[in-house]
Amino acid sequence: MTPGSKGVRIRNVYVHAPFCARRCFYCDFAVTVRRAAEPEPWFSALAGELRLLYAEHGIELDASLETVYLGGGTPSLLGPQAVLGLRDVLGTERFSSETEFTAEANPESFTREVAEAWQRAGLTRLSLGTQSFQPSALRWMGRLHGAEGSREAVQTARTAGLANLSIDLIFGLPDEVERDWVADLDEVLRLEAPHVSLYGLSAESATPLGRRVAEGRIQMPDDERYAREYLLAHERLTAEGYEHYEVSNFARPGHQSVHNRRYWTGHAYLGLGNGAHSFVPPVRSWNVRDWTDYAAAIGDGRLPRDAEEHLDGRARALEDVWLGLRTDAGLLVHEQAHAAVAEAERWRAQGWARIEVEGAGRRVRLTPEGWLRLDPLAVALDEALELPAVPAELIESKAHDASIG
Repeated sequence: MTPGSKGVRIRNVYVHAPFCARRCFYCDFAVTVRRAAEPEPWFSALAGELRLLYAEHGIELDASLETVYLGGGTPSLLGPQAVLGLRDVLGTERFSSETEFTAEANPESFTREVAEAWQRAGLTRLSLGTQSFQPSALRWMGRLHGAEGSREAVQTARTAGLANLSIDLIFGLPDEVERDWVADLDEVLRLEAPHVSLYGLSAESATPLGRRVAEGRIQMPDDERYAREYLLAHERLTAEGYEHYEVSNFARPGHQSVHNRRYWTGHAYLGLGNGAHSFVPPVRSWNVRDWTDYAAAIGDGRLPRDAEEHLDGRARALEDVWLGLRTDAGLLVHEQAHAAVAEAERWRAQGWARIEVEGAGRRVRLTPEGWLRLDPLAVALDEALELPAVPAELIESKAHDASIG
C-alpha cells in the first residue's frame, strides 16, 4: 500500500483460512493440507497483520463492519471456535445486526457442533462447498464428502438456525466424468437453497488436472457443452424464481451476497491471510500464497505482501467496464460515446446484451449468452470507448479476484 492509503477505514473484509484436509484434483487456491487445523496460530497471524497494516500504512477497520467473508481453504476444518475467534481478532464491537458475516464450509467437517457454535457467534450466512451431488463426480474431484453428506449439511445448517445459505456447483467437467448436470440442478432446487454459485471448471497449469490436460490424458469439454450447461442452469434456476444477478451467481430475492456486490462495484476491501487480495483505491495488493511464508513474515514483523498494482486512469476505467458488465446492473454508456453505443448495438443483434435508454445514456446489460463472452466483450467495449489497449493479463487477474462464492 502506498502512503496515500493512510487514514483509510475499511468496512468490508475477506479473511482466508488456508487449511484443507485434502487438496482437490483441480484446486489452484492457496491452501495447506492438514487433517486437523489449530486455530490459535491462525488467529495470532491475522491479528499481527492487522497491527502491521495500521503501523505501516494507517489502514484500520471501521468502527462498523458492513461485511466479513471467511473463505478458504476449509474454514470448517478450524472447528467450532473459528467464527467467535475471528470476531475477537477483528473486534467484536465492530459487528452489528447489520453486518453480513459469511463463512465457507465443506460438508464433511460441518458438524452440528460447528453449526451451532457459528450461529451463536453471529454468523449470518453460510456457503457450502458441495460441487456435485453425484458420487462419480465427487470421487473424480477428490472430495471427502458424498452426496448424502451435502444433504445432511444443509439440514444441519437449517436446524442450527443458519437458513441463509449458498450452495456451490461446478460445471464443465471433463468428458470422462460420469455426471448428470440436470440431476445436480434438480437436487439444488429440491433443497431450496436461497443462493447458488456456479463455477466453470478450469485446468490451471499448476494442478494435477492441468498437467494431465497438457499431456493429453484428460479432455476438457468443448465450448458447446460448456455453454449448454451454463445456459441450462440459467434456464432452470430463473424459472424457479432465482435472480441471475451476476455472471456466476443466482439468488432468491433478498439473498444476494452483499460482500461480493461490494467487490463488483469497486468498493475498498481488506484481505487478510495468505493469498488474500486487498483493494484500497487506487492500489490492489496481495499476500504471499504459502501459509508458512505468511506466518514467518508476520513473526518477523513484516507485512506478508507479495506484490501490488496501481489501478488509476485507464486501467481503472477498464476494470469499471469489466465489473459493470459482469453484473445484472450492467454499465451505463453515454450517448455521445458513439463507437461504444454501436458496439453494444452489435451485441444486442447477436443476443448478447439488452439495452435500455437511461437519461443521457444507454444501460447495457449482458444476457447469459453475453456473459459466456464476458472477457472479450469487456476488451471490445474498452477499445470502443477509445481507451488504449490493456494487457489481457489484467482482465484475467480481475476474474481471479472476483471469483468468491
